[in-house]
Amino acid sequence: MKNRNFEMIETNGVTLRAVVEGDGPLVILLHGWPQCWYLWRHQIDPLIAAGYRVAVPDQRGYGGSECPPAVSDYNIRTLAADVAGIAPALGYDEFNLIGHDWGCAVAWNTALLHEDSCKAVMGLSVPFWRMGDAAVNPPGMDDQFWYMRYFQEEGRVEAELEKDLERSLRILYYGLCADSPAQSWLKQLEHPKSSGLLDVLPEPEQLPTWLTQADLDYYVEQYRTSGFRGPVNWYRNIPTNNGITPELEGKKFSQPAAFIAGSEDDVLLYNPDWRDTFPAAFEDLRLLEIIEGAGHWVQAEKPQETNDFILRFLQEL
Repeated sequence: MKNRNFEMIETNGVTLRAVVEGDGPLVILLHGWPQCWYLWRHQIDPLIAAGYRVAVPDQRGYGGSECPPAVSDYNIRTLAADVAGIAPALGYDEFNLIGHDWGCAVAWNTALLHEDSCKAVMGLSVPFWRMGDAAVNPPGMDDQFWYMRYFQEEGRVEAELEKDLERSLRILYYGLCADSPAQSWLKQLEHPKSSGLLDVLPEPEQLPTWLTQADLDYYVEQYRTSGFRGPVNWYRNIPTNNGITPELEGKKFSQPAAFIAGSEDDVLLYNPDWRDTFPAAFEDLRLLEIIEGAGHWVQAEKPQETNDFILRFLQEL
């Protein structure tokens, strides 16, 4: 792994570890679950070469960042404030923001809550939507396994995933990538509610082509440090996040915005009609692209294509 410049950033009452490199306008890259800064390993150098300063934090609860124990410490307003505080900590008044998975949800909410400082926003893999209790408890699926509902029980999923970190991460990364059988992630709904997460996902015979053993070893090291409680606590705030951000209901994004995703990403199937409704949330949606042959981990599975779209969006601002 290439040596990186890590800085410890004080923001919103917590300390976040972040890769900070380059010179120029600030671009903040946000990872999701179950990841860390390393998901963006293929994007950092191209952004630096294009003339940007790049900040890639381990978000609250992950990797080398602080991991508060309380569930309420991971609500969406708090997570957005963490991100908004990175720019002034680095000497900037404004920033461009790109997020993936849960980092995408945080990016969308940061752009809405801190629109004076967030000058542009780009999402990867998770279209904007106001996730509420229906995301945790899908109507008509009370007896079926669903990971967001399973995550609400404190301690159970942490114990399951931390028992064998390498196996857990191998299964999770495979289950949502294009190398896995079609709709592997959604087939969890075919299992009873009493199942565990690793029981409902396929186990790969070998690592997918985009993930090396060295990559997996690094992820294991990060989760050995942080554990899964902080990362899973993000999900435990979904039922209440909308209630603490009522001013965002119906609010449109004023910034230039973009979205890209992989054609084989099961997350897009949570709302099959997303392409019809998604653009209405934006006043200036400049780019919406689907990358063929990519699953959920689009920037790792198809890094060159992802980088091309990111740079196209940023350079046209």
